[in-house]
Amino acid sequence: MSTTEKELRGSTSIVGVAEAGLGEVGPGVSALQIAGEASLAALADAGLKPSDVDAVFCHSAFFTFPATTLSEYLGLTPRYVDTTATGGSSFIAHLRHATAAINSGMAEVALIAYGSNQRSHSGGLATSGANLVPSYENPFGPRMPVSGYALAAARHFHEYGTTREHLAEIAVAARKWAQLNPAAFMRDELTLDEVLSARMVSTPLSVRDCCLVTDGAGAVIVTSTERARDLGKPLVPVLSVAEASRHMNISTTPDLTTTAAKESGARAFELAGLTPADVDVVEVYDAFTINTLLFLEDLGFCAKGEGGEFVSGGAIAPGGRLPVNTNGGGLSYTHPGMYGIFLIIEAVRQLRGEAGDRQVADAHVGLVHGNGGVLSSQVTALLGDATTL
Repeated sequence: MSTTEKELRGSTSIVGVAEAGLGEVGPGVSALQIAGEASLAALADAGLKPSDVDAVFCHSAFFTFPATTLSEYLGLTPRYVDTTATGGSSFIAHLRHATAAINSGMAEVALIAYGSNQRSHSGGLATSGANLVPSYENPFGPRMPVSGYALAAARHFHEYGTTREHLAEIAVAARKWAQLNPAAFMRDELTLDEVLSARMVSTPLSVRDCCLVTDGAGAVIVTSTERARDLGKPLVPVLSVAEASRHMNISTTPDLTTTAAKESGARAFELAGLTPADVDVVEVYDAFTINTLLFLEDLGFCAKGEGGEFVSGGAIAPGGRLPVNTNGGGLSYTHPGMYGIFLIIEAVRQLRGEAGDRQVADAHVGLVHGNGGVLSSQVTALLGDATTL
């Protein structure tokens, strides 16, 4: 008898998380090196050894054949590798693929890892190489990816009356969370006026509406929940993961103000048997302030068009109605090219009660949402603690 996806609820758990090389590592330190450091630290966090790993999931624009290269670097001989590449959402998708592999008997312990030295390597210029696929957008001279997100923001302004002040609330909230996180790259005070008066990058997005450009690596260890119970760490079961894609180029999206998060979120909630009201902490991919607003709407935390009012008045900042991006997010914590793995790491720390000054009280369910491309790939996961099983 085959197992349905809903029956996989809670069958795997995250047992180890770690970062390395956050901020700026400087010359002579490779992306592979810090990915390896994060991987070993995550294994130590889980109480496991490199020899326990038999599945490697990795995506990076900074070294080729990512899973194979990382395996060689760490001396691993995995029987399962996955280099699914959907941009920053890849690592949340890897959670789903790892759960499938573990439940099928194809693997027992999965390492999910990412590493980037983009800030040190490129002097702060974020790039992963030329686009080898002809694009109908290039002749118009967009500054991608920010111009694509600016299109979505401008359309949301037009349709729903959203304002730059609303987006500024998101940037300020992220900074307030970052101020509680010693590892955050940007911790200086940030006001609404400073966001609104910042240098414009692509109208209506200023530099303070845009994510950081940093180095950094992260790693996550996944195994069966049965095995996880013997490892000594608080359980963080994977309750569901769902993927959805609508387009690659922003010019082909059917709707600039509604993303495929609407589909991935609905499926993730159905598979987990939960609703937005059950979520205690939200970690969404905030490459730009408009992302946070769009995803809160599409994932069901507020109605379409109401995101601006929903985030106003410090509602998603510390002490607000909904804790969002509690490590400071890609806007203030770190953003080494692809941010998705850090969403998982922060959610796990919140659910374990390990987040220090930024800890959310009574956090039992965490939502993680990854985005790739220009609102192209959307992946939603729901994680829990032992009370959710």
